[in-house]
Amino acid sequence: MLEENIKKILNNFMIDYYGVADISEYESEIVKYGGELVAGYPRAISMGIVFPSTIVDHLNDSNNIVKIEYDHCYEVINNRLDNIASVISSYINKEGYRALPISAAERVNSDYINASFSHKLAARLAGHGWIGKNCLLITPDHGPRVRWISVLTDAPLNITGKKMEQKCGSCMACVEICPTKSLHGRNYKEGEEREERFDVKKCDRYFNEMKNNEEVPVCGMCLYVCPYGRKKIHS
Repeated sequence: MLEENIKKILNNFMIDYYGVADISEYESEIVKYGGELVAGYPRAISMGIVFPSTIVDHLNDSNNIVKIEYDHCYEVINNRLDNIASVISSYINKEGYRALPISAAERVNSDYINASFSHKLAARLAGHGWIGKNCLLITPDHGPRVRWISVLTDAPLNITGKKMEQKCGSCMACVEICPTKSLHGRNYKEGEEREERFDVKKCDRYFNEMKNNEEVPVCGMCLYVCPYGRKKIHS
């Protein structure tokens, strides 16, 4: 009944992805970045909303209107996800279980540039996709064109899916299009540090430079170019 009610709530919010991950074996990694706040939760609810392709497909147009609309869409989807996570957490709490909603986009460490919990970890363990060379979660149907959020909980929910084999293979599209050359072109390897695959500080400086130049801080080239996100266009 608990799980059925959660799914009914999510249907009203037009959620595109829902899954539950067993995160218990990643406790030390989770606490390393999020501290005691995120400790002691055996499961994570992973939820995602797909970016409209009607915007993402035009990110390579160098059009300021496209950037403005994408920036607005990004903020709206994050707000939708935050609201959904809050509602789901409140419901789980009322049922007598613990639940912690993790913000869709807030950073807790400006030096390492990370959130209190990895939404990509939850999405991957819930069976939604794999980590690509762009260090984003790649789904088979929409590529990286999905924003994610997580709710940590001890509620007895059924685990969905399983870790998916990475399917980037020899594709280097995101590496080649990256304007800052921040991506190293390495396939994801379990336990490997993010810096082995991605210079996140170089990427972050690029966004800060755009802000300082009073430009709309939008890139999204790694979303735009991924074949798994663009396959519907080709078909």
